[in-house]
Parts: sequence; structure tokens; C-alpha cells
Amino acid sequence: MHMIKTVGNVTFWSLAVSLGGFLFGFDTAVISGGEQAIQKLWDLSDVMVGQMVAMGLYGTIIGALTGGIPAERWGRKNTLFVIGILYLICSIGSAMALNVEMLMAFRFIGGLGVGASSVVAPMYISEIAPQHKRGQLTALFQFNLVLGILMAYFSNFLIGAGTGDSWRLMLGIMAIPSAIFIISLLFVPESPRWLITRRSRTEEAKQILKTIDPGTAEASLAAIQSPHPENETSLAHFVSGKFNFPILLAFLFAFFNQWSGINAIIYYAPRILEETGLGKSAALLSTVGIGVVNLIFTMLGLSLIDRYGRRFLMFIGSFGYILSLSLVSIAFFRGTGGTMVPWLLFLFIASHAIGQGAVIWVFISEIFPNRVRSWGASLGSSTHWLFAALIAGLFPHFNSKYGGGTIFLFFALMMVLQLLFVWKLMPETKGVSLEDLEKKLVK
Repeated sequence: MHMIKTVGNVTFWSLAVSLGGFLFGFDTAVISGGEQAIQKLWDLSDVMVGQMVAMGLYGTIIGALTGGIPAERWGRKNTLFVIGILYLICSIGSAMALNVEMLMAFRFIGGLGVGASSVVAPMYISEIAPQHKRGQLTALFQFNLVLGILMAYFSNFLIGAGTGDSWRLMLGIMAIPSAIFIISLLFVPESPRWLITRRSRTEEAKQILKTIDPGTAEASLAAIQSPHPENETSLAHFVSGKFNFPILLAFLFAFFNQWSGINAIIYYAPRILEETGLGKSAALLSTVGIGVVNLIFTMLGLSLIDRYGRRFLMFIGSFGYILSLSLVSIAFFRGTGGTMVPWLLFLFIASHAIGQGAVIWVFISEIFPNRVRSWGASLGSSTHWLFAALIAGLFPHFNSKYGGGTIFLFFALMMVLQLLFVWKLMPETKGVSLEDLEKKLVK
């Protein structure tokens, strides 16, 4: 990899790395188009199909928990390269699966890549981005994530009218963006903060910092090199109590992200919409609408995150969650979902995209100091994916037992708690250097 000359543009580096987010989103959403066909093909129970869908998320938990380890030991760039290979293996293997066990195994491998990329890609971008553009550039990961979701839904819609085995093409087509991601990584440099703190390669890091922003390169170098009373990077140091406040913030942020019900909708949107009375084709088309709304409002969040701040977007998103989820619940209880629920889900997705969606990976990548950032990112990401797996694995069972009204009412109540968290605990990180954030959040 080191034989390839890097491209000297921080925006290109951020875009290239954020393609990991595209694959993250594509892999997350693509199963929604095939899960019912797979259930019918292998005669799976609701519990088993939930576990098949959740298997990728189980891998994601492991990837999120362990992704920071190679990122610290071998570097952010090399770890991202391995993640790209995992995506490629997942896409080809899933398309060729001969039974549900083989499909679950390859989905687990893809999940490892998703989990690790949700840690390493935002961490890398936050470390190379100028502080006045850090929110916007880190949020490119989320932009590509929702673009991946949209493309998965659109791809599923186009393929969906095919044969009974069309789900294989749905899953296998991800090999193309996986290869593009791997190739693009050849043209990005290593994180200058990692080069300094883990390898003492100061001159190499200095040149990268000059490319990022010549006017602040010396000051950034001095800030990264400034002595710290404790330079430990171990897990024991991370859980010593010194970082309790950022740990609490990361855990609660990721916890509430999933208890909005976002992944229940992403994974099971066609199933939910068919239950409202829409036909299969209309349900698939409506999921494309969900993807389009997700993309538009993520772009809006991207444009606002460095202007108005992270808390502002979270307030907007929280109120939107509560309104949309409450109305979806009422629609299911009254049995009037057919025409109303798709529009309410659009409102829900817009609220998520401009709030949690735009902010989560930016915020978690910002709040931990350089030397424990990989541990902090792993904590936030693994919390996110643990609850995502729980919800995705259990949703078909609880949906058939209790119905949409009860489930969406529960999600709405959880978002009331999120609103209280944003109001009372969440700090603003807009426009503050990573080193100054450490002084503010770590006592």
C-alpha cells in the first residue's frame, strides 16, 4: 500500500474512507428485500428469520468491540483495508449460500466489517479533519451510510420482480462497491495523530498536517505532542474512572439511537408496510421513498451540524421522533395504517437523519482523548450494535405477538427519555479542538 502515492486532499481522504459507511448502510438494508423470500425458501420460523437477520449484527458487535485494537496496533488505514476485504467476502459468500447456516456465517463476516468500520472510519476522519469542518467531514460517513441504504432499497426494488432466487443478486451486488472501497484506500495517508502517538513518526505526520491546513499544522503538531500526565492506552486505564463522563455520554447516545426503532424499520420496512395493507411491490417502492427521505435530511443535517451544533440537531430529531412514532402507534391501534403509515415513517426517518443519524458518529468520535479514542469509539459502537441486534432479532416475534401499535408506542416513550438526555446531559462539541474537548470532558 505504501507504494501508492496518496492524493493530497483532505476531502478526498474523507470521502474515500466514508465509503466504508456506504457499505455499512448497504449491508444493513439489503437484507430487507430478501428476508421474506429466504424465510419461504428454507421454511424458517419468525424466530429463525429474526436470527438470520440479526446474525450480521452479532458480527457487528464483535467488530465494534475489537475494531479499535488493530486500529491502535496497525493503524487506521490498514484496518480499513481489512474491513473492505470482509465486505467483499460477505457479499460473494452470501450470494452463493447453499443453506441458511452458510448465509448466516457470511452475514456474520460482513457484520464484523460493519462493526469495525463504524469505529474506525469516523475516528480516522475526525483525526484528519480541520476542527472547523470536523462535523461536516465526519458526517460524510453518515451521508454515505444513508446513501448505501437508499441504493440497497433501490437495488432491491429493481431486482425484486425477478425469480425466487433474486435475493442472491440483491446480496451479491455489494461486491462492486466493496472493490471500489478497497482500491480508494490505496490513495489515502495514515492518521497523523496515530503516527505521532503510536509510532513517533513526526515528520511524516507533519507533512500530512500541512496538507490538511498549512496555517495550523505547527499548532496541531504541538497540541498532539503536548505531554499528558497519563499516556496509558490500555483498557484498564480507559475504565479507571477518569473517563466516566464521556463513557456515559457514548453509552446513552448509542442506547437511545437504537431504542428509537430505527433498525427495526430499516431491516423490516417491507414487512411493516405490507402489514398496513400495501402490496409487495408498493411496499418495496415505499422503502425507496424511506431511503430518499433519509438521504435528503442527512444532507440537511450535514449542512447544519457545524453551523448550529450537535445539540440543536438532536433537539429537532427528538421532537420529530416523538411525534412520528406516537402517530404510527395510533394508526396501528385504529387500523388506519394503509395510507398514513408510509408518510409517518418518512417523518420518522427525516427526524432520525437530521438528528441521531447526522450526529452519532461525529459525537462519539469527538468526546474521547486521542490515546483512548479507539476504546471509546468501540464502546459507543458496540453499545449501538448490541441493542440493534437485540431489536432486529426479536422484532418479528414481538411484532406478531403484540402488533405495531404497542411496539411503536414503546419506541415513542424511549424517545421522551432521549429528549431529557439531550436537555440535561449532552454537551456541545461544535468548533472545539479534540485536545480542548479532552480538557472540558475529562476531569
